[in-house]
Amino acid sequence: MTVNQAYKKPKDKGKASKIVFNTLIYTMLAVWALIVLFPFYWMLLSSVKSYAAYSVEYIPKFFTLSPTLKNYADAFTAVPLGRYFGNTVIFTLLTTALMLVVTTLAAYAFARIDFKGKNVVFSLFLALMMIPNELVIITNFVTVTDLNLRNTFAGLILPSVASIFYIYLLKENFEQIPDELYRAAKIDGTTDFGYLMKVMIPVCRPTLITIVILKIIECWNSYVWPRLITDNEAYYLVSNGIQEIRENGFGRENIPAMMAAVVVISLPLIILFLIFRNKIMEGVSRGGTKG
Repeated sequence: MTVNQAYKKPKDKGKASKIVFNTLIYTMLAVWALIVLFPFYWMLLSSVKSYAAYSVEYIPKFFTLSPTLKNYADAFTAVPLGRYFGNTVIFTLLTTALMLVVTTLAAYAFARIDFKGKNVVFSLFLALMMIPNELVIITNFVTVTDLNLRNTFAGLILPSVASIFYIYLLKENFEQIPDELYRAAKIDGTTDFGYLMKVMIPVCRPTLITIVILKIIECWNSYVWPRLITDNEAYYLVSNGIQEIRENGFGRENIPAMMAAVVVISLPLIILFLIFRNKIMEGVSRGGTKG
């Protein structure tokens, strides 16, 4: 055996092992993707089946030869789905805007302003993340009820304008900005607020975008709190409006119409995530990296 043959053999063996490994990984990823995406496919498929066709299927079919859009028309006529959308948009935009202001100012204070007891206060903030959400909901419900804010947008919005996790995430990003930039800005006569607006926010824009997107998704999917604090249909959001659709709109047996409503409600979030998925990953990775 020549030297070249002896060298080539282990090299080819390593290349073959890499191909087998990659094939196995991609196969597993493909199977997992099918498992994850199948519920969405089934939801979309059911939404384009007529009620009659769906009812006679003793064995579920994975395709349909006669799709219909009637279920989507019913989604906006049988129940006030348009009003639910409008309420959700108002709730989402106002909550996200207020949360962004509170989160930015709080993160800046913890990251750049030295005050007595800062570490203790921040530790207490983090400790609040250990409290079960159900206990917080009870406290918020009593507070909002005592303030006579039930069945109002203020009652829906106020308990959601602060997030300890988002404050922590943004604080970690603010602390990554070199102190030299702050000293240079102070020499130029820039105020703390000016430094925040002109330096820190532009530098941490990916994380801010991530926070905004995640908050929008959180607000859009909010169910327990809106269901608890509102019993007036005029303030229903799309998430708890689904229950109203099921009980007083299409009926429990009209699954295709229900699936059409769910598709309409889910579509904005799916589009939002597909457009900004890279920003979300970038912002989260920046929040977990120091140095």
